[in-house]
Amino acid sequence: MSENKKSDKKSNGWFWSKKKETKNVQSTKKSSIWEGATLFAETRPKITMERYRNPTEVQMSQMVQPCHTNHRGELSTGQLLKWIDTAACLSAERHAGCPCVTASVDDIYFEHTISVGQVVSIKAKVNRAFNTSMEVGVQVSCEDICKDEQWIVCKAYATFVTQGKSTKIKLKPLDPQTEEEKTEYSIAAERRRMRLAHTDTIKNLLTRSHVNDDLQNRECNVIVPAEKTRVESVELILPPHANHQGNTFGGQIMEWMENVATIAASRLCNAYPTLKSIEMFHFRGPSQIGDRLVFKAIVNNTFKNSMEVGVCVKAYQHEMEVSERHINSAFMIFVVLNKDNQPHTLPVLKPEPGDGERRFKEASARQKIRLDRKYVVSCKYNEVPLSVPWDQSNKVYLSYNNVTALKTLVAKANWVLASERDKDVHSGRGQVSLCPN
Repeated sequence: MSENKKSDKKSNGWFWSKKKETKNVQSTKKSSIWEGATLFAETRPKITMERYRNPTEVQMSQMVQPCHTNHRGELSTGQLLKWIDTAACLSAERHAGCPCVTASVDDIYFEHTISVGQVVSIKAKVNRAFNTSMEVGVQVSCEDICKDEQWIVCKAYATFVTQGKSTKIKLKPLDPQTEEEKTEYSIAAERRRMRLAHTDTIKNLLTRSHVNDDLQNRECNVIVPAEKTRVESVELILPPHANHQGNTFGGQIMEWMENVATIAASRLCNAYPTLKSIEMFHFRGPSQIGDRLVFKAIVNNTFKNSMEVGVCVKAYQHEMEVSERHINSAFMIFVVLNKDNQPHTLPVLKPEPGDGERRFKEASARQKIRLDRKYVVSCKYNEVPLSVPWDQSNKVYLSYNNVTALKTLVAKANWVLASERDKDVHSGRGQVSLCPN
């Protein structure tokens, strides 16, 4: 009995020691397996799963604070223009590797307003680099954090030029990678051609009779003289207004321009206007700390539900300086909304003799071009006719739209051949077409 117990103890002792040994063997095997897996993972080439990002892309995110808003609690357009210009400039300098300045900003259409507490996201990237200038595309979107909603506010295209110590610096070419980048790269050349042809298009339209007779065709009981809307304001350029190069920050100038234009528009109908679009900021020259900038704004013309305000900016160095330098000019389109967010019918503007009449006619020509662009370039095909007749004023935009459509189709991948053969054996003809998959 005692011997059996002893033998049991021995066997039990042998069993447990054997089990421990088995566990040790298993742990050793597991350890060696994990070590081998770790060694394999270390020696195996790493696969990067990061999403491709354009090397010139710059992102900016801003929470809208009360200090950024107007009297309605909406983000001031001037503040938004400052953010857009900053992001675009940083993108341009990322590609150029040297200081850059804003040369112009194309038309901007503001689709939505932005309220306090919402987040503004701005993405900017270089679409194409030319010799010493480049086009930067900017997209502005808004996010309502509480509702978890996002929407696009506007898109813009800005032209930047390099600024060296003595001469302009030649830019390195851009190498587009994705289909979207290749399309934007190709279309950038067409947009550049439109910018260069814009002045000639205006001149051609001014010779047309329907532009000159616009005042006679309007019917309204209220007529407002243009001089009532005239606004003038002066600003002294201080260090906070300068950029990192010592020149006046382009976004700051645009904000001041929007301010005087809003005042001029409000004087027309004694109400607060809403800025709907801006027609090309064109920077003609730089200004520095110590300069005085004079902003002049006036309503150039009124249309049924909108008005055009022209803004001109000139600079001088000191009070004894006789001549002023033309710095910038732009045209802004305003509407006056009612309680239902529908535009009011505006009074007729009576232009001043001389330059006022010239501005009046030019505003009508620009309105014609804006309508042409809406019908030709707009992507909202349910809002525009399927075909647009060729016209001297819209030929540039028709060309741009056709080239854009073709470039977009060329960039599409995975094309397949689709064919439908005529069953009629007598004709012996078939129809062959290419369709994107």
